[in-house]
Order: sequence, then structure tokens, then C-alpha cells
Amino acid sequence: MVLAFVLFLPTLLVIDGLVSPGYSVQELALVLLSGFLGIAVADTWYLRALQLVGASRTGIVASLLSPFVIMLSVIFLGETLLGWQILGFALVMAGILLVTWRRARTEVEPDQVGKGILFALGSVFLMAIGVVMVKQILEVRPFIWTVELRLLGGLAGMFAYMAFKRRWTLVKNAFSDSLPWGHIIAGSFLGGYLSMMMWLAGYRLIPASEASVLNESANAWIVLLAWLFLGESLGLRKIIGLLLTMAGVAIMILV
Repeated sequence: MVLAFVLFLPTLLVIDGLVSPGYSVQELALVLLSGFLGIAVADTWYLRALQLVGASRTGIVASLLSPFVIMLSVIFLGETLLGWQILGFALVMAGILLVTWRRARTEVEPDQVGKGILFALGSVFLMAIGVVMVKQILEVRPFIWTVELRLLGGLAGMFAYMAFKRRWTLVKNAFSDSLPWGHIIAGSFLGGYLSMMMWLAGYRLIPASEASVLNESANAWIVLLAWLFLGESLGLRKIIGLLLTMAGVAIMILV
């Protein structure tokens, strides 16, 4: 995230220059709060959920991001999905559940399951809140400025958390170890910079409810890419899930 924030600075200068973005105090507060809730708190809770209940359970709960965005968009933005779009949404969700569901999961203590699910639910709900609350600002204010300020809110929240928990030494020791910096930098560039820009651009250009459904399909593409590049298995259930997801995305785009 730090690298993404740094990369957005020259992008900001090239695209918007030093012109004032013209935010009101309320808009500025909403953008920073969106980053704090949707990045700092949500990511921390999501990682905690992964630690408690594992990737498969957390991944299934994470599929609720789209329903949460749709619900909040209907309540606060007055959006609706058309009949065919509802069918597309249902197909995407069915496909995601098929590709993420695992019969065999690591056994965990019952109290950990409950706590982990709550962290995952809270994380996904805060992500949805974070994007819906800046949807209208994304449409009327300079785009890169909004992305950068949202990242600033997320970074400020994470630094505050590390200071409160006194985790600076732990972080320093972690970065003192030998790390695959090439992969880390490439992942930060693709996932933190380009992906963040395109993800929020989708919410800027089309209704949030539609963008959330299209973004939900990422879980299915991960399965496909893992099969292509990492040699992971791709059984009949996952293939059906991918086909359902592709059909749902096609309906959302074409209708």
C-alpha cells in the first residue's frame, strides 16, 4: 500500500497537476474515512479472519461484498438492478460459491469459527461502506486525488494501529529478513496501484451495484489463473463455477 501511495504521487502530478481538487470539508472527511474503514480496519479484520478460520471459510464470507454493496447502494444511492441483471448477479454468486467451496477444511475450535466469521463479515461490510460512501465523490471530484486521499486515510489508520500496539519493532524485524522483493514490488504495482485504480474507476463510471457484481468475479479468475500458471487442479465443480461466473458477467455487461 505504501508503494501504491508513492506511485500515485507522480500519476497525480501528470494527470491533475497542482490544481486544487476543490473538496468541501465534508467530502474530504468522507474520503479519508472511507480509506480508514475500507482499507485500514477492513484489511486488518480480514487478515484476522484468515488467521482464525482459514482461506476457504473467509473466501465464502467475502462473497457477501457484492450483496452488501447492492443493499447499501439501494438504501443510500437509490440504485436498482434490472431483472436480467439480477439473473447475472445470481449466476456470478453461484459460480463464486462453487469455485471457493471446499468440503475438506482445516479443523478449528468452535469459538474460533464464530469469531473468525464475525471478523470476516465485519471486514466485508466495511469494504462495502467504504466504497459506497465515496461513490458520488468519485463521480464529481478529480479521480486520482480521491484514490490517493483514500489511500492516505488507510495508511494513517494502519500507522496509528501499529503505534497503538507498539508493532514497529516487529515490522522492522520482518523487513530485515530476506524477502522476495521483486515479487513484492510487482504485486504491489499490479494489485495496489493498477488494480486499485481500475477497481475504483469501475465504481466511478457505472452504478456501484453493477460494479460490485463484476468485481466479485475476481475470485473465479484467481482459480483459472492458478490452474494456468501454478498448476493447481481444476475439477468439474470449479469449471462449472467458472462458466456460471462468465455467463453472469456477460449478462451484466450486455444487458
